[in-house]
Amino acid sequence: MDRLSSTHPRRALIVEDEIVIALDLQDAMSGLGFEIADLAANPNRAFSLAKSNHPDIVLMDVCLDGGREGIEAGRWLREVCGVPVVFVTGYDDPDTIERIHERVPGAPVLPKPVYREGLANAVAEMIGHRTG
Repeated sequence: MDRLSSTHPRRALIVEDEIVIALDLQDAMSGLGFEIADLAANPNRAFSLAKSNHPDIVLMDVCLDGGREGIEAGRWLREVCGVPVVFVTGYDDPDTIERIHERVPGAPVLPKPVYREGLANAVAEMIGHRTG
C-alpha cells in the first residue's frame, strides 16, 4: 500500500495563478493518488473552495495577484480550516522563507520548478502530521 493511500482518496487544493504550473501540480498530485478539490488562482477563491471542498492538503504559491499574498492565505487556511499547507514558490530568498516560517511554522517550502520526489515527501510529511 502506498504511503499516501487511505480508505478514501485524499483531496488537494492547488492555489497557483500560473495555469501551466497549476496543471503540472495537479498531474503530480493525481500521480500521488490525490483527487484535486479544485484549482484557485487567488486567495478569495482558495478560501471559498477550502470551506466547501474540505481538502486534506493545500499546495500554495507565495506570489499571487502580484504580491506575496500566498503566505497570509496559507496561514488563514491552516488556522481556520485546519488544513496542512505546502508552499510552492519561485521566491526562495531568505526573507521570504523566514516570513513563511514565522507566519506558518513547520510548513514545507518547495522551490519551483517542483520535483515530484520532493513534492511526494513534503505531502507525506504534512499528511502524517495531520493524521498521526
